[in-house]
Amino acid sequence: MEPHRRIEGSWGIDPVPKRLRVLGMLDTGLLWGNLGVSLLVIVAGAALVPALSLPDALVAILLGCVIGIAMLAVAGAIGADARVPGMVLMRAPLGRRGSYLPTGINVLQGLGWTVFELLIIATAAAALSDELFGFRAQWLWTIVFGAAALALALLGPIGFVRRFVRRFAVWTVPVAVVYLTWWALDGADLGALWDAPGEGGLSVWQGADIVVGITVSWVPYAADYTRFSRSRRGALLGTGVGYFVPDAWLLTLGAVLVLSYDLSDPAALPAAVVGAGLATALALFALLVTETDEAFANAYSAAVSLQNIAPRVPQATLIVLVTGTATVGALVIDLVAYQSFLFLLGSVFVPLFAVLLADWLAAGRHYSTDDVFGAPAWRPGLIAAWIAGFALYQWLYPSGPSWWVDTVAKLNPPDWGVGATMPSFVASFTLAFALTVAVGRPRTAAA
Repeated sequence: MEPHRRIEGSWGIDPVPKRLRVLGMLDTGLLWGNLGVSLLVIVAGAALVPALSLPDALVAILLGCVIGIAMLAVAGAIGADARVPGMVLMRAPLGRRGSYLPTGINVLQGLGWTVFELLIIATAAAALSDELFGFRAQWLWTIVFGAAALALALLGPIGFVRRFVRRFAVWTVPVAVVYLTWWALDGADLGALWDAPGEGGLSVWQGADIVVGITVSWVPYAADYTRFSRSRRGALLGTGVGYFVPDAWLLTLGAVLVLSYDLSDPAALPAAVVGAGLATALALFALLVTETDEAFANAYSAAVSLQNIAPRVPQATLIVLVTGTATVGALVIDLVAYQSFLFLLGSVFVPLFAVLLADWLAAGRHYSTDDVFGAPAWRPGLIAAWIAGFALYQWLYPSGPSWWVDTVAKLNPPDWGVGATMPSFVASFTLAFALTVAVGRPRTAAA
């Protein structure tokens, strides 16, 4: 098959050839470890308290990390097996045209996360420049970091790892995270924080759903990067271990920061860090620079997802379009709470991954090129299994606009005490696997 793009930074939707499968386990771990370091992860951890006590928040973080990162790591392994982008991969379980459904949602989430990233980066940078130089100029920082995200996205995954992560982020990020952790714990009465009861309004499993939500949003992107991995095992372990360490660390840090500094608004974290002194501000600045890679990843994956629908449009053009749109969005909207956004992502992508996993296992734990590109136009049974999991998640824990939440609440959802993630996953996986085994996988176009 003739590839649409031969440049390593802009490889299209065709299977990645062996010569470009150059990311080993360490490279993959560094990539996902760097993507796991994010101020938004700290803010997500902050959203768990004081509704939960610190011990309960830590249990929710552990549960959510284990569940969410297991999904992410396996999705990475499937991507390394098929060697195609995440939304192209969805052609196998959902059909060629059926894959357009999650593609549209994934493009919206990529654009939304890019806006969120640029907002929080610009907000923190403005607070930092106001403290050090006496001016905020948040609009200027938005444009500067939007341009930086664009430059990284145009590098592609291989260039990003080789030119940014290995040369810069691998040295600065650990130092910044360690220092901010010391600052958060310095002078804090950990005994009192540990013994303080939660205020209620959130269960441990619902807290785990928040953690899964921020992790599972990466699942549709995983193959976009692990398609360049040398092996499935390297992709699995590199993705899982690489993301788990910073994710659990920063979620815990966010919870401790809110409790130790009595911050009622998680979005106020950057300003609180800046006000702590020059050294802490410099550590924040280091994180801001590396935070740009989060915007890069979302913009890049949104562009790659669009290529599932329009494969002949140059990837660079789509990257510029997505990044430019997100930068404008970050200039005109305000940073808002996004806890319900995380629940909404979980309700879409948890059952979607369950369907993908069920079909991949039924295919013998291997997708051939024909399984992806020779799939039928639609596989309605597995699309129905995905929708069923989404509906179950929303029934157990409705999220989204207030009118939707109020409507679902009238259906009297039960309180099973296990959150919504696992029931949704089990329902979609069971339905998809049972349908695939009973009906059989469809014949490919090549067959």
